[in-house]
Amino acid sequence: MAGDEKAQGKVEIKIGNLSFSAERDQQWLAEQLSKVIEAASPVIAQVNSGGGQARSSDTVPPSGAFDDSLASYLKAKGGESKQVHRFLATAGWLFRRGTKELTSSLVAKALADNHQKRLSNPADCLNKNCSKGHCEKRKNDFFVTPQGWKALGEQQ
Repeated sequence: MAGDEKAQGKVEIKIGNLSFSAERDQQWLAEQLSKVIEAASPVIAQVNSGGGQARSSDTVPPSGAFDDSLASYLKAKGGESKQVHRFLATAGWLFRRGTKELTSSLVAKALADNHQKRLSNPADCLNKNCSKGHCEKRKNDFFVTPQGWKALGEQQ
């Protein structure tokens, strides 16, 4: 091997529903593999602590590597026509993108920032979702309940 050539390698790994496959120089592969293992650590911890069974704290979809646009997520979740469902879907989208402290004004801002139909009364949409059991208020924010995720068709 010439002095400036790097040793090539190939890696394929699957942990839960996370998979990674690449073929490149070994240094790059090692860097990427450590990133994959870091991203998979919650899955590994779940398998180690619960024997592969989901715990009750794992009933909401995970956040993290989620890059769907709001427009495509709303369309996929049926949130284009009814405001209350659009509110719920937008809250779900924000959560999946890593926002943990959801507010009705944050949902309205996400819709505006992503050029989607606005809500006439975001606070009322939150209250209606709460009355359906799809959201639950806390002191300064709210969260989507497992029933809300089910209404969005997310895997429980």
